[in-house]
Amino acid sequence: MSITAEREQARDALVERLFGAALGAFDLIGVYLGDRLGLYRAMAGAGPLGAAELGARAGVSERYAREWLEQQAMGAIVEVTDEEAPDEARRYELPDGHVEALTDEASLAFVAPIAQLVMACARPLPELTAAYRSGEGLPFADYGEDLIDSQARFTAPMFDRLLADEWLGAIPEVHARLQGDPPARVADIACGEGRSSLAIARGYPNVTVDGLDLDEASIVKAEAHRTGSGLEDRVRFQCRDAADPDLAGAYDLVFVFEALHDMSQPVDVLRAARGLLAEGGCVVIGDERVADRFSLDAGDVERFFYGCSIAHCLPVGMVGEHPAGTGTVMRAGTVNEYATAAGFAGFEVLEIENDFYRFYRLVP
Repeated sequence: MSITAEREQARDALVERLFGAALGAFDLIGVYLGDRLGLYRAMAGAGPLGAAELGARAGVSERYAREWLEQQAMGAIVEVTDEEAPDEARRYELPDGHVEALTDEASLAFVAPIAQLVMACARPLPELTAAYRSGEGLPFADYGEDLIDSQARFTAPMFDRLLADEWLGAIPEVHARLQGDPPARVADIACGEGRSSLAIARGYPNVTVDGLDLDEASIVKAEAHRTGSGLEDRVRFQCRDAADPDLAGAYDLVFVFEALHDMSQPVDVLRAARGLLAEGGCVVIGDERVADRFSLDAGDVERFFYGCSIAHCLPVGMVGEHPAGTGTVMRAGTVNEYATAAGFAGFEVLEIENDFYRFYRLVP
């Protein structure tokens, strides 16, 4: 094959691939609309519906509902029951196999928040473009409510089903302390909407948990989740810096989940976390599971993490003076370097299996 032919083949392959990516991007927009407007929930278990019926059920315009249904059918997300029927009479159904993935917020297979996450990452694109030129960062708040909600909705099933039993339960010293007396105190740094804090308290009935976050909007949502949870006496949420000296030495466990790589000053955060520990306490970090070094065959999950990084995690980690600029793809060696710089004497990569997250234990 000539060089020219090879170039044309490579060109055409890239064009085809990016066109496919555009189809996927529009599918995500469709999923976002279906999720946020309640269209999937309106279709779940309802049998075949026409656009007018779906519009009435979900409270949306019939014309918009029809266009959305046709797009979803073209992408094989919903099924057409009578393809030859006139546009206004055609009926559609959400397949049983898709209901859980698109509507069951308690399921580990619930995937709809990924569309919400991608849309949130795209929200400040003009500001992101300017940041790439200036080298400055973007504040977390610039990404809006969808970013907060998508993270909380994606991780909530894992927190509810895995956090106490499979994650913390796999660390013998931590598990024993959380079950023991006197009742343990836990600090959940960068708690977001507080799902992790509530899951820890639910899994360990003796402990008290303080969820700490500097994002006021997240704390407001965390308080809403706490209300009526039955855990009001053992969980509290505060818009508060973990470096507050009034909190020093108060906690047996400090938990930091999927947040360290977003921090502009991760060493300072870990130093503050160490200062929170009572004697015998430790810090447990959950962050992205990535390869130990850059590798083109690291897989699609790492490729997804790089996507999150260029659009969100690196920009929010570039805010302020002398930022670390870690990015989503924070390798184990980097965590070890940060922990050592923060004064921790012990660093352990925990043997906890998860497709997305790796866990670390740090001891003073």
